[in-house]
Amino acid sequence: MKNFFLVSVAIGFFSGTTLTAKAQPSVNIEQVNASAVSKKSPKFIEGIEIKPAKAVAVNAVSKPAEEVTSIESFSALQFKYAQLLDVEVETITNPVLFGAIEKWWGTRYRYGGATEKGIDCSAYAGTLAHQVFGLVLPRTARDQYANCIKLEKEELLQGDLVFFNTRGGISHVGMYLGNGYFTHASTSIGVTISNLSETYWNKKFVGGGRLTVPEPVPAVE
Repeated sequence: MKNFFLVSVAIGFFSGTTLTAKAQPSVNIEQVNASAVSKKSPKFIEGIEIKPAKAVAVNAVSKPAEEVTSIESFSALQFKYAQLLDVEVETITNPVLFGAIEKWWGTRYRYGGATEKGIDCSAYAGTLAHQVFGLVLPRTARDQYANCIKLEKEELLQGDLVFFNTRGGISHVGMYLGNGYFTHASTSIGVTISNLSETYWNKKFVGGGRLTVPEPVPAVE
């Protein structure tokens, strides 16, 4: 009789709540999500956000300890550009290149410009080539193309130049970063990263060019 009384009370209690069995999982999920986003995470430009990951136990049988790479060995810069280029973080191995891109990011386009107040595409490509690879390039995109080893799209490597015909002849240049992405000074949004597969750039693409070190000029005796 006592058990019957307790069951009756329990039935009466649950029948009086508006929370259905169907709604309960949703509430649990919302609570988990709410607790997950309550902690602030470092944010970067263009909506790129790095969120701390939960610690995961590694199965020593399936993956030996010596093969596990510590997440602390990668920088925030590597994480950011790995996300932008849609590649594994360990492939971002040129901090000088990506540090230079970070410095110039968002600089507005200015035809003939070569400073942080405004820069055009060929000046930006030339600046990266000089700062990262120690090369001095011709000033215009047309002359840069003329002085490069010509490449097909499939032959491009990080650091190569990519050239476009946007208004007749070679009129735009960027630097290839990998996975189809390149950085350039866009006339509409300034220094940014785009992809060769985008409809506009795919139609305008002329070819790639590999940077070469100029032959030394013989000294005049």
